[in-house]
Amino acid sequence: MQATMKALIKPEAGYGAKLVTVPVPKPGPGEILIKVRATSICGTDVHIYTWDPWAQGRIKPPMIFGHEFSGEVVEVGQGVTSVKVGDFVSAETHIVCNVCTQCRTGQAHICKDCKIIGVDRQGCFAEYIVIPAENAWQNPPGLDPAVAALQEPLGNAVHTVFSGAITAKTVLVTGCGPIGVLAVGVAKAVGASRVIAADLNEYRLELAKAMGATDLVNSGKEDLADAVYSMLGQDGVDVVLEMSGAPSAINQGLKVLKNGGRMSILGIPTRPVEVDIANDIVFKGITIKGITGRAMYDTWYTTRGLLESGRLNVEPLLTHRFRLEEYEKAFEVMISGNSGKVVLIP
Repeated sequence: MQATMKALIKPEAGYGAKLVTVPVPKPGPGEILIKVRATSICGTDVHIYTWDPWAQGRIKPPMIFGHEFSGEVVEVGQGVTSVKVGDFVSAETHIVCNVCTQCRTGQAHICKDCKIIGVDRQGCFAEYIVIPAENAWQNPPGLDPAVAALQEPLGNAVHTVFSGAITAKTVLVTGCGPIGVLAVGVAKAVGASRVIAADLNEYRLELAKAMGATDLVNSGKEDLADAVYSMLGQDGVDVVLEMSGAPSAINQGLKVLKNGGRMSILGIPTRPVEVDIANDIVFKGITIKGITGRAMYDTWYTTRGLLESGRLNVEPLLTHRFRLEEYEKAFEVMISGNSGKVVLIP
């Protein structure tokens, strides 16, 4: 008789999710079976749960969603030698083809045939998950499973921060969702001289402060450009890390970025954004970097080094933990905006 497990699925088009019992998956050649110890809710999962236009165009129910997790390897498939039963792992969630131009030139994170765990294949909001062995990331045994799960979104923040010079720079982070707050912590940990955090949500601004922000701006209550110029003078900031996707934040960030500065954009706008290319980009001689995922696997090594150094403490961001059965409450908290990272424990 085949073993079964609890899993949170998107059963059909529409709002919400459903906890069901399904067979435990079997690892095929080159794959491993992981018993999930902790998983956290991402903004992508909220899109799927609320069934917004992006989810409607991308997700094919029924499917298990979720992609940020850690767990113990309990079975390995044929040909697997890099991972063994008992290993404590997290996962790089981008499954790449390894043969396209990008994969063959060290840019696998922008593989043109990338498949994402919990989006394009079964995810981790479950007691067990199967992934390719090459996507497993080995963790030290004593690492908190929630922190181990957090490495995936933390990697997005690390990739954004490290996409240009950062040490001794003045930095503006626009958007203090969980990854934005992590970007604040990373920038401060690696020596940014000043880190300004901007958001509309006071709760998340306080999280940014706990993660090391030197200055806070509630951009719903004061003009962001005026606030930045009053702090730094008319030159503006060296670096803007745009984590919100809000058109107003993108434009304000461009305005306060100094000539020759760098803007790295991880936030995803829901519609096309109009910007003043001549005055805010060309004549200022700035660099704009688009960021997606994590550089495979350079970012993972950098992330590990930051955690092991003790200079980056992510604990303030782990604000809520729920059992998998409490998923409705967990998503309510995440959607409210009054949370950091929400962790589910199968």
